[in-house]
Amino acid sequence: MEVKTAKQSLPLSLDTEKVGASILATQRESGEIPWCGGDKTDPWDMVESIMGLSIAGHHAAARRGFAWLKEQQLENGAWYASYKDGLPDDRTQDTNMTAYIATGLFHDWLLTKDREFLEAYWPVLEKAMAFILDMQAPDGEIWWARSPEGKLDPMCLLTGSSSIFMSLKCACAIAFILGKPSETWQNALTKLGHAIRHRRHVFNVSKSRYSMDWFYPVLCGALTGQEAQRRMDKYWKKFIVEGMGVRCVSDNPWVTMAETSELVLALAAMGNTGQARIVFNWILDRRYEDGSFWCGFTFPDMVIWPEDRLTWTNAVVLMAADALYGITPAAGLFDHAFWADNPYGVVTDAF
Repeated sequence: MEVKTAKQSLPLSLDTEKVGASILATQRESGEIPWCGGDKTDPWDMVESIMGLSIAGHHAAARRGFAWLKEQQLENGAWYASYKDGLPDDRTQDTNMTAYIATGLFHDWLLTKDREFLEAYWPVLEKAMAFILDMQAPDGEIWWARSPEGKLDPMCLLTGSSSIFMSLKCACAIAFILGKPSETWQNALTKLGHAIRHRRHVFNVSKSRYSMDWFYPVLCGALTGQEAQRRMDKYWKKFIVEGMGVRCVSDNPWVTMAETSELVLALAAMGNTGQARIVFNWILDRRYEDGSFWCGFTFPDMVIWPEDRLTWTNAVVLMAADALYGITPAAGLFDHAFWADNPYGVVTDAF
């Protein structure tokens, strides 16, 4: 499926160069991208920031980010849950954080078609996927983590497993590109998709207060078509603050730019582009004087909180803009129709 580019259609109030510059300014010489200056780094949000850098045209900086992650990967394929000043902070080995490298690498491929880069990172991807598959339960869901002592934590989260579903799709696509298709990865993807769609009870820790739990099964493409629309409709009023954005948590008066932008990605992925643009327009003026976006704000008092200028928040704003306005060839990364066309031989029972 060819993605059309239409950068001239971007809203005048969105300066992608300034948004990208805010991420770039936080990146360290080593390539590491913390949440903000002096804060922690976690692998999932760092991959998100790398994708934001790529969309903004900072490809060399994005590659430095990948190189830092490659250096930090553990022998078993995982990454630690967080780092501080380049050193391990939380030594939990989180499956979702480990899997997301696949999404970042496939995003890079869609942008650059650089096969040599994929080949160089194939060993990284293989090790990461081995860790993930070792953490898959018999019913298809993915266990959350291993403790710093190496003990399995059998907690299963719908949001995390949905994100891993997306990463497994991307891993299978990369394997296809490189002529190394993996039946094991495909089977794991199919089992995980079946669990998300038909065995929701296996996700044994409820996070239903969180908006990500609502739309991530749609964003990742595990739910498509009428199933996706039903889920969107069912919880829309629970999380949407009309004219403002998406609550992070249903019972807190706090709207966040990241969750709102991710919902925009999910709506665009379904083909609901008009609705996605309406929601995206709600947050376009929620930014600082340098063009970077707030993390979130409370309502009705409209207090910016927290005041940190988060790299990954600005990255997902760029990803939402790309999905809506075709800034780059990677605009269709989450698009359900793109994956349904099956250009990379990815097999799931979603379509």
